[in-house]
Amino acid sequence: MVPLRLSALDLPESAGGSLTESERRPLRILCIGAHPDDIEIGAAGALLTLLSERPGCTVDWVVATSPGAREQEARASAHALLAGLADVEVHLLRLRESYLDGSGVVVKEAMQGVRDALNDAPDLILTHHRDDRHQDHRALSDITWNLWRDHLVLEYEVPKWDGDLSQPSVYVPLSEAVVERKLAHLRAHFASQRGKDWFDDDTFKGLMRLRGMECRSPSRYAEAFHGRKVVLAL
Repeated sequence: MVPLRLSALDLPESAGGSLTESERRPLRILCIGAHPDDIEIGAAGALLTLLSERPGCTVDWVVATSPGAREQEARASAHALLAGLADVEVHLLRLRESYLDGSGVVVKEAMQGVRDALNDAPDLILTHHRDDRHQDHRALSDITWNLWRDHLVLEYEVPKWDGDLSQPSVYVPLSEAVVERKLAHLRAHFASQRGKDWFDDDTFKGLMRLRGMECRSPSRYAEAFHGRKVVLAL
């Protein structure tokens, strides 16, 4: 498993905590979402924050289902969100929406193709939470762990009618500027979702405020993740 290195990251400069060039090396990040807006809802803020601190990163952006107009939404959103921050490769698998849990072989073969296409192993993988009540989300989480067994995997959360939010263990504080950028991005790039009563600023900002309270974020906002297995290199 790729270790989560905390050595200098949590120390003030007076304690020798300034980052060395090697610690700021570009990362390869793999983002996995069942639907075109999932990654953005769950992890856009964390990605914007991380990539602004780590120039030169590479992001592989995987969307399993993207029917109709949503395919263009997926591609345009990924490139717009990460423009100027990272080199982005978008992988659209074009699988059948709402049926990923019953199409294990097909989904695994498609995800295996993504893994085979990566030149380097990812330093960080962002995927769905294993206890997410949406069948597509849950299926992709399981396959992520099946294919990348010794990597640092953080599972993001997506609010929904099912009411499946639980107790995350990893928090990323977000600046107010990043929060507003995330909200503006979701409004601008997912016209197909605007008619849904849960898809609005109140939902997304409310969740970030709750997670910010839980981790005492200086800005009051944060995104949260489930770290099922993390190795600390101290």
